[in-house]
Amino acid sequence: MSRTKDNYNRSRWLKFKRWVGGEIDPLAHGMETVKPDPVFLEKEAKKEAVRQEQEAKAAKEQKIQDLRLVLEKQELSQYQKFYRILSIILCLSISLVLLWTITYLPEIGDAGNPDNNEVSARYIEQGLKETGAVNIVTGMILDYRAFDTFGESCVLFIASCCVLVLLRIDQGRDVAGTVQDRNNAKTDKHRDIAVKDPHSLENLKRLEAANDRLYEPKNDVILQKCSCVLVPLIFVFGVYIVLNGHLSPGGGFSGGAVLGSGLILYLNAFGFQKMEKIFNEKIYRRVTLSALTFYCLAKSYSFFTGANHLESGIPLGTPGAILSSGLILPLNICVGLVVACTMYAFYALFRKGGM
Repeated sequence: MSRTKDNYNRSRWLKFKRWVGGEIDPLAHGMETVKPDPVFLEKEAKKEAVRQEQEAKAAKEQKIQDLRLVLEKQELSQYQKFYRILSIILCLSISLVLLWTITYLPEIGDAGNPDNNEVSARYIEQGLKETGAVNIVTGMILDYRAFDTFGESCVLFIASCCVLVLLRIDQGRDVAGTVQDRNNAKTDKHRDIAVKDPHSLENLKRLEAANDRLYEPKNDVILQKCSCVLVPLIFVFGVYIVLNGHLSPGGGFSGGAVLGSGLILYLNAFGFQKMEKIFNEKIYRRVTLSALTFYCLAKSYSFFTGANHLESGIPLGTPGAILSSGLILPLNICVGLVVACTMYAFYALFRKGGM
């Protein structure tokens, strides 16, 4: 009986039962106790201190960032309120000034109104003599009311500048999700291969041309052949309208519109890459600024000499000749250039985001 009990006490089942019950640890007598290395403990303590310090620094920076965002939101909210109030005040002020101005206008149909007496009569009777322009309308808008026309040209230039600021895509900046990035992503891999290959300059040019054609679905041979015939005719007709504006109906605005349509047709037929060889953003800025500067200086000189009863020294020429009407011919050219450039700029910016 005692032997059976001893066997049971030494049995594996009883040991397993005591181990499961937590009475004994079978590994307690067979494990070697090793004291931790002080150097290791010191390194671990330093690492923990550095980690805690970094966590505290990150938490502090996050709090500062959150506070900064809150302050920016508050400033933006205050600015929006101020902007709305100021806009309402400004609109009301302009409306009141315009309404107050209307009260000083003469009554409609009054015989003493300027448009019923000397002004219109002088345009008709003295226009040819004073301006040298056979076309009375051109003489009026580019001589008597030249600064009004200059203001209209400036409005076109300012409008194109605003569109340029809003729609221009910066080619040197990566903007995720833009059309330019998506288009370039399609050819980046092939472009890298072409650059590494010393004999692939032509391949690179073809890739650039293909990327340019992304803005035009396909090369339309019919359109290109027709453009080869129509574009020169359009340019010649536009130049004719501009140069004969003081002799016949036409002038800078209508002639410039015709020239702008010719540029747009050429762009649609041959693409931006070829168009940039003859007209780009640099040329646009130079042409428009030069035209507006000449217009302003020329009419400032003309008005200064006229207001002080001085001879301007600008001959009017023979009425009906192409080189006549004083400054009207060069001013027509300036207006035509501004209108043509503005039309093309609008189209290119809305289509591609650049010129």
